[in-house]
Amino acid sequence: MRLCENGLVGDSMRIVDVKVFVAELEYFEPFTIALGTSTISRNVVVRILTDEGIVGWGEASPSRRITGETVESTIYAVKNYLKPVLVGKDPICVNDILKEIDKNLQGHSSAKAAVDMALYDILGKNFNLPLCKLLGSSKNIIVTDITIGIKSPKEMAKSAIEFVDRGFRTLKIKVGTDPLEDVERVKAVRDAVGDKIIIRVDANQGWTPKQAVKTIKKIEKYGIELVEQPVPWWDLDGMAFVRENVDTPIAADESVHSPVDALRLVKSKAADIINIKLMKCGGINKALKIANIAEAADIELMIGCMGESTLGITGAAHFAAAIDLIKYIDLDSDLLLKDNIVVEGGVTISRDMRSLPSDSGLGIKKIAQNLIKDA
Repeated sequence: MRLCENGLVGDSMRIVDVKVFVAELEYFEPFTIALGTSTISRNVVVRILTDEGIVGWGEASPSRRITGETVESTIYAVKNYLKPVLVGKDPICVNDILKEIDKNLQGHSSAKAAVDMALYDILGKNFNLPLCKLLGSSKNIIVTDITIGIKSPKEMAKSAIEFVDRGFRTLKIKVGTDPLEDVERVKAVRDAVGDKIIIRVDANQGWTPKQAVKTIKKIEKYGIELVEQPVPWWDLDGMAFVRENVDTPIAADESVHSPVDALRLVKSKAADIINIKLMKCGGINKALKIANIAEAADIELMIGCMGESTLGITGAAHFAAAIDLIKYIDLDSDLLLKDNIVVEGGVTISRDMRSLPSDSGLGIKKIAQNLIKDA
């Protein structure tokens, strides 16, 4: 037995293998944001095997536009740089392993997130606790928004009505392709759903600072809750300018990948909210560090997603349930996909309420083997 850096006592368990798979999951309809259009989500699934028979599952949803990764680079990173670090290690010592991984490979945040998730899955199973309880929370239900991709104002209004009829009380509207039409999109959705539905707006870096101020002032009369990433990720001065000149809270997404990015954002006073995504920051371990920085700086948190299936969304949901500072939840990517690689277990949905599994670890019981291919 040995004491890990995280204070947990490691037993004789060892990681014996790491398997990598690819899943190609089709969207119900083309999903468009300011950065481009997706018709499928190509994800990487990681399975970590231990000598005691405990298995950990994780998922990466790489994005060349946001994390600078592809499926191919993610597979290569896991097989050639992360697996050699993992095999032979005691999986209970999560902090020790992840530190060594960071020393061995910079970047590749979604690849690291998949490994991080699988390690926390093993950790929860080892102590027979759901991950959210392991992280210190007894909450088992969270409320998510649902996202409407960029379409014509009329089409977005139609989608909004359909989602509200399904029980969603918060809508996230993608904009950022044309400021004038963006105003029409928000107006159309508000007119369609009435005053009781919460509307969030996400420009995905699509505006200049001056465009952002002008556009946000026009859409504020439609009662929007927040505007996410109005300007390019690197322009913290521009985002601070926007924040200073509008009444609506500003959320940073692509501007914050790491704890260091969070510190820079705090110093620049560029946002009221930080959107944590496990795929951007490298997993739960780093997400906890960002949450601590946000708490110290009195900045609220959102949790979001990329193109994860229910597997990755379950990991994020456990984290969301455990962190009180997370006031805005955007864990809906799996709801936009036709296929689900989780056959049994994982987070579920009823109206807009996501229920966490009570089983240990992530609570993933069965994966659809026909939807994942050896990488």
